[in-house]
Amino acid sequence: MSRSFTIRVPATSANIGPGFDVVGLSLSLYLTLSVTITAPSSPSAHTPPSIRYTGEGADEVPLDAYKNLTTRVALYVLRCHGISSFPSALSIHAHNEIPFGRGLGSSGAAVVAGVLLGSALGGLRLPRARVLDFALMVERHPDNVTAALVGGFVGSYLRELDAAATEAASVPLSEVLPEYPPDAGEHWGRDPPQPPLGIGHFVCFGWSQSIKAVAIIPRFELSTARAREVLPTSYSRKDVVFNLQRLAVLTTALAQSPPDPELIYEAMKDRIHQPYRKELIPGLPEVTSRMTPSSHPGLLGICLSGAGPTILALATSGFESIAEDARAIFREKGVEVDWKLLSVVGGSVVEGDDA
Repeated sequence: MSRSFTIRVPATSANIGPGFDVVGLSLSLYLTLSVTITAPSSPSAHTPPSIRYTGEGADEVPLDAYKNLTTRVALYVLRCHGISSFPSALSIHAHNEIPFGRGLGSSGAAVVAGVLLGSALGGLRLPRARVLDFALMVERHPDNVTAALVGGFVGSYLRELDAAATEAASVPLSEVLPEYPPDAGEHWGRDPPQPPLGIGHFVCFGWSQSIKAVAIIPRFELSTARAREVLPTSYSRKDVVFNLQRLAVLTTALAQSPPDPELIYEAMKDRIHQPYRKELIPGLPEVTSRMTPSSHPGLLGICLSGAGPTILALATSGFESIAEDARAIFREKGVEVDWKLLSVVGGSVVEGDDA
């Protein structure tokens, strides 16, 4: 008997100014998997998985199920539950709206989609907390994957685990998602490291429905690894307190109605990551300093989205003016951008036959 189901995972923006590696937003761009398992023509016939990929990154994504990030994560989940291979005649159409390498959570969405795919294929019905555990074994920072899974405006942290669980959660990624050699058989990599229970915890904050997100997306990629390389290994107490003060205010201010532009604009400032990434993103200092609620009515605050290079402007009105003026500033630096008006949305959804 054939079955089909759909998985939909939103884009995310992490940090939102002062909340480095702590807070995230889910946004209305999606990675969608349309999955079909066709009944085999004979019990002995095994047809390998097929993947079709459309949308953003279609020219870059591997279509081999043992090389594609989402299906490798799914296989990791299956093998952690004693299921050694994909079901026969598995067909996946992935349609992606999330730009790669732009600070909008494309890899986090792929990982969450993979965990949910593994859970659905194996009939595991993993609870949300366990889905997060598996995602955090691959994506070691909780902000993006938590927002993608849960939805809305979310704060998260990695729990302090006992020594054995800490060791289990810290195994190299190469052991969690090994590179499959061309001659890998069904028995290769069948005993992956199991995730400990309760790696990450989270809380959902309120969000004013009047606030939209203007994503100003430069036409170049910036890897998270490169953006982390420029960060210092230690910070002054003054800079840490600066961020903590603003984050404490921001998590409440963004839920107030009507939102307070002066309060939010100041609360979205940062000294932990944005100042160090300005050399990687021409135009970042100018956009974040020259555009204010006074110069652009409706603007609430502006920040780097995740590791960048996307700039996220939170606003209640004047969206096109904000985006086009940011475009003009970037153009002064020789950088072309696209922009999208996005809403803050709910988390990941799995729908369909026995999903």
